[in-house]
Parts: sequence; C-alpha cells; structure tokens
Amino acid sequence: MSRKSDAAAAGPARSGPRTTIAGLLGWQRWLGMVALIALAVLPWLHSGYWLSQLTFVAIYAIAGFGLQILLGFAGQVSLGQAAFLASGAYACAYVERIGLGAPLGFLAAIAVATALGLLVALPALRMSGLYLAIATMSFGFIVEEVASRWTSVTGGNAGITVPAIRIGGMSLGQPWQIYYLSWAFFLVVFLLSANLLRTPAGRAMVAIRDSEIAARSSGIRVSRIKGVAFGLSAAFAGLAGALYGHALGFISPDQFTIAMSLDLLVMILIGGLGTLRGVIFGSVFLVVSPELFQQLIGLFTAGNTEVAGLRPFLFGFSLIFVLLFQPNGIDALVTRAGEWLATARSR
Repeated sequence: MSRKSDAAAAGPARSGPRTTIAGLLGWQRWLGMVALIALAVLPWLHSGYWLSQLTFVAIYAIAGFGLQILLGFAGQVSLGQAAFLASGAYACAYVERIGLGAPLGFLAAIAVATALGLLVALPALRMSGLYLAIATMSFGFIVEEVASRWTSVTGGNAGITVPAIRIGGMSLGQPWQIYYLSWAFFLVVFLLSANLLRTPAGRAMVAIRDSEIAARSSGIRVSRIKGVAFGLSAAFAGLAGALYGHALGFISPDQFTIAMSLDLLVMILIGGLGTLRGVIFGSVFLVVSPELFQQLIGLFTAGNTEVAGLRPFLFGFSLIFVLLFQPNGIDALVTRAGEWLATARSR
C-alpha cells in the first residue's frame, strides 16, 4: 500500500481527538463569554440580595486566588489567610477615615498585607506541613487579638464603619457600584494569576510543590520563591479584605477568625486544588450553596429556613465527599463533562 493511501487511512483515526479538543476549548470559551455577559447585565435585572451575594463571590475568589498560589502552586499550607484579609480591611478603612481617599486606601491594604505576608514567610521558610499550618494559624490568632485591642485604629470588638469609596468628587457606595468594582478587581487578579504560571517564578513554585529537594538541586532559590508566594497570597487577600469591608460597610474582629481561613481552604479544595477555575467554582459553592440549601430546607419545614449548624455541616459533608469521590474537585468534574459533550458532539 502506498504512503498516500496510508495517510488517507490514518486521517480519520486522528480527526476524532482534534475535534474533541477543539470542541472542549470552544465549549469553555462560550461558557466564559456567557458568564461575563450575565455578570455585566445582572445589576440591570436584579439589585437585591443575590447581587450582594455575587459581589462576595468575586471577593472570596480574589482571596482564593492568593491561597491557590500559596497552596495549590507552591505547596505551602496556610491557616491564617483571614489575618491578611483583616489587615487589608482595617488598613483601607483607616486610611479612608482620615481623609486620604480610596485609591490610597486600597494601596495601603495591599502594602500592609504584603508586608505581613513577607513577615510570616521568614519563619515559615524553615517549616512545612503541619508545623507551617500551626504557625500560620497562630499568626491569625495574633492579628485577631491585635484587632480586638487596638481600639484607636480598629475600634476594638465594637468594630468600625467603613466609609463609602470616594474617588475625587465621585462616590461609589451603591451596591451595584461595589459589584462592578469587585468583579473588575477579580478580572485583574485572575489575569495576573494566570500569567504568573507562565513565568519562571510560577514554574519554580510548581517545582517546589512537587519536590523541594529536586527544586534546590536544579538551582531554584527556594527561599525567595516561597517569599514571593507568601507575598502575592497576602497581597490578594489584603485587596479582598478592602473590598469585603466596603461591601459590608462595617468590620469587626469576629469577622476574621479561623473560621474564615478554614472556609477559604475548603473553598479551594472543593473547587479544585491547583487550578484557577477551581477557585471560581469553590467561591460560588462557598457563597451560594448555603443559601440554596436553606431555601430547599424551607420547602420541607413550612418555610423555616433557620437551621442551626447548616453551614459547617454542609461544608464538612461536601469536603468529605470530594476527598473520597472527587479528589480533584468541581473543576475536574466540569472538565470531564465538557470532554464528554465534545466527544458526543464529534460523533
């Protein structure tokens, strides 16, 4: 048989995978476009409760991107992310309350959180695993205690009100304005995180996660890369904290406890560890699922949706289910569903 006939015979066998991959990419692209359009027009269609919930989806996702960089890409465990959100929220609120304006407030939030992240990175360079988790958790307790007692800045346990964002003579205090601002920051942080993985620093983080000894032997400066991971993670959390304060209009120490750090950890584990899309799925799950379950329970309890312990039970059950049956999270499940749809379409 000639080479031409061989190529003709081999052609159909190779066309299936190409069609499948193209179909998958097209499916993801169309889904992303539909999501962006829906997010853009939502404030024109609905301005109530769910608008604020989707604002928090963006805020938690920003913090989640930081934790994903630290844990999912660099392999460094942190149970103190709430401390970085608190530092960002209080720094931004303080700067705005003394009249320096929102732009400086957001810069202060990022700067203070980054400085604290680098400070935590110093002792963390000699730790790993459980010891690192305990160290970061202890740092979270320290920041919570400082926020409770530094009354001149934080207002203590009574908390403080966060002024509306003002840029020049324009006020951005309406819920729909906070919504658009949060999702704008979300897009910026998402693009920064995605591009980070294509840089030498991003590839070095993955190498450290896979094997720190192999990374050192290949010439990677492990201490510096870990410091970069902690700094970026804290910076994103600080930005999320500033947005969190403005979305609520009020902050107090009891909002930034170990429970928030655990929520962020569960969020990326359920969404998918090591993927940016997993952060988005996990953020939606974190914010939306408790409300949906409460509404569902209300259908069977004569409208009584106040069920004590629903949120921790839901997160605990979901985490156990994911670890046992879907260890790669929601992102892997969605990816497989997309592959199946693309394959079915090519047949």
